[in-house]
Amino acid sequence: MHHSKKLINSVEHCVDDALEGLVAWNVGMQLVQGHRIVIRSDLKNIKGKVALLSGGGSGHEPAHAGYVGAGMLTAAIAGDVFTSPPTGSISAAIRTVVRAGAAGVLLIVKNYTGDRLNFGLALEEIKMEGIPAEMVIVADDCAFTRQKKAGRRGLCGTVLIHKIAGAMSEMGKSLNEILEKLNTTLSKLGTMGICLSPCSVPGSGPTFYLDADELELGLGIHGEAGIERIKMVSADEVIQKLIDHMLNPSNESHLSLQAGDHIVLIVNNLGGLSCLELNIVANSAIKYLESKEVIIERAYIGSFMTALEMGGTSLTLMRVDPEQLQFLDSHTSAPGWPNASKSSLAQRSKTLNIPHLEPENTNIPPGSGPFVDKVRSVLDIVSTTLLQMEEELNELDREAGDGDCGSTHARAARAIKDLLTSDAVPGNGHQLLLCLGRVIRDQMGGSSGALYSISLIAAAPNLKSNNNPSAWSAALDSGIGALKRYGGAELGDRTMLDPMCAAAEELRNMTDEGGNVLQVLAEAVQKAEAAAESTKNMKAKAGRASYISSAQLTRPDPGAVAFAAILKAILTALEQSIPKAQE
Repeated sequence: MHHSKKLINSVEHCVDDALEGLVAWNVGMQLVQGHRIVIRSDLKNIKGKVALLSGGGSGHEPAHAGYVGAGMLTAAIAGDVFTSPPTGSISAAIRTVVRAGAAGVLLIVKNYTGDRLNFGLALEEIKMEGIPAEMVIVADDCAFTRQKKAGRRGLCGTVLIHKIAGAMSEMGKSLNEILEKLNTTLSKLGTMGICLSPCSVPGSGPTFYLDADELELGLGIHGEAGIERIKMVSADEVIQKLIDHMLNPSNESHLSLQAGDHIVLIVNNLGGLSCLELNIVANSAIKYLESKEVIIERAYIGSFMTALEMGGTSLTLMRVDPEQLQFLDSHTSAPGWPNASKSSLAQRSKTLNIPHLEPENTNIPPGSGPFVDKVRSVLDIVSTTLLQMEEELNELDREAGDGDCGSTHARAARAIKDLLTSDAVPGNGHQLLLCLGRVIRDQMGGSSGALYSISLIAAAPNLKSNNNPSAWSAALDSGIGALKRYGGAELGDRTMLDPMCAAAEELRNMTDEGGNVLQVLAEAVQKAEAAAESTKNMKAKAGRASYISSAQLTRPDPGAVAFAAILKAILTALEQSIPKAQE
């Protein structure tokens, strides 16, 4: 049997090590010697108040020990992984809080047979000693459309019960008041989960199997079966299906919810969902509930009651009144309770809209300047060249990077083609480089996009006063300077800088009056092509390729090849647009 990897010391001590760890980083809690009981360190503050005890199998962290603290649980009793705690430990926890002067004891239990039996037995024993004690059973699962004899399972909604009871106990409310409030709260609470991948108990293999393209609806927090398996669908679709099932009146375990109802929402990570996905799920849930005109007063997003590393999420919905909201908002020192917003999600703007964040270019109208037509033909040939090279550059990049260099350059080429369809092509060098820098910054992406825009924007000021060949040569030098400064590469590091520096060296030979522009540019192109080709013999010292051993790098650097091709395209375009006689 295939055991799943776990970062533990030993299977038999993993629960003890985890509880010890929790107490190690939380000064507000202690362990009771000889038991798996986590208890508040400030026990004197429970005197005269109702003590709240909860617990269950381990593997649901932060439940339940993470909810121990002022304003939440007095103590939590942990069992083995997914196993209810022994009666002896539950009784020990009750006796400890009674000895500390608690005015009564409330046990908060999730509806699982083992938990009901062990907590129930401890409760009966304590009652015989005349201690005021009661039990509340949380059964918030909305999955099963027909009620099972065992009743609905206790899921993540339990955490809201801990919080409300904890706030009431802190305020000095009596055992009967707390019990009454919790019983009305329980009927307004529902939870349901979905799962993409199973968990495995330390020392054994996965609890069940799901195909790569399957997800399961309505399963429990130990990997018990749900109600159906479906093919993978989008987050929006699965969350709508989940909420529809939870609210469907023909489902015997549904939660009643109407437009205009005020609710709190928990989007709970079952342990193995990425935080990225959890926010996507939160977005799906909030949008769908808002479309049903439900008023979401609070949303709590995170890991509240997990199933080890199960890849999945559960949604908890609870109808609330202002008093319950006050209890949920009140302070607790329990580390598992989130520092979430205490304001309603309704009626607020979710986006900040600021017009005109671009600097104004008032001085020169676009589409004018000494050489608009020349610019258009250059940009046209450059963009066509890059589109034709897309696959070649991707192929080179698969060896050294992530295989998208061609796609990234093609994105830039398409953005330039779009620019050409507008009448906003600048006809002077300064405006042109700034304009290209902005287009590439916004459209190209990748590190190449940033490198090109930085160099274009750094090059532009050289052309402010004139567009002479020497100014263009200086512009390239400034661009190279910026690349070295921000990109961290030098000549010989196997990057686009190699052909750039080779070309720049040639272009310094351009004179403003000799008319040798094309000649020098042709030399520069040759030097750039040779430099790009020579990168295949270099060791990569910068960029993503530098993480790959040189032995695997046998072909030229894609960024270097792309730059040489751009320079050649510029030359081709200029040769076509400058009549030979004028040279």
